[in-house]
Amino acid sequence: MTNSPKRGLSEVLSRITNKLQQDSVVSDALHELRNLLNVDRVVLYYFYTQWKGQVTFEAISNHKYSIVGSTGPEECFNLEYAELYLAGRIKHTDNVETAAISECHRDFLRNLQVRSNLVAPVLTDGKLWGLLVAHQCHDVKTWQTKDVESIRQYSHNLASARSISES
Repeated sequence: MTNSPKRGLSEVLSRITNKLQQDSVVSDALHELRNLLNVDRVVLYYFYTQWKGQVTFEAISNHKYSIVGSTGPEECFNLEYAELYLAGRIKHTDNVETAAISECHRDFLRNLQVRSNLVAPVLTDGKLWGLLVAHQCHDVKTWQTKDVESIRQYSHNLASARSISES
């Protein structure tokens, strides 16, 4: 009986330590990708319920670009968009002002100071767990094939990270 409280505390401490280590892996990956793409912001957007979510991690070039904790435009993201991402679509928008996107989406991106946008799905067990998103805020960016391939690779790597695959 006396070992039970110690064992319980040990298990809690072990879970906390594992979670912090896993969070560090995700954070490091976002910083690496931000540097590789040379962009102002890379975020991980997590869906906590069907098509509703929030930014849970970010790597930013300047604190003025922080959007951690932000939620998405629920009225803009629907089953049609989700199905495209479930199929593995990577969406790149060089200039949000001239792109063929809905006004709802354009206004949302403007509010986040986004000028260019690159989005890849994070898929776990055939489900859309979240989105890995790169933003260029201070100027427009023309996305290159290598940028698309980089975000694709990082989204696959994140999907297999324990902190994501086990959540």
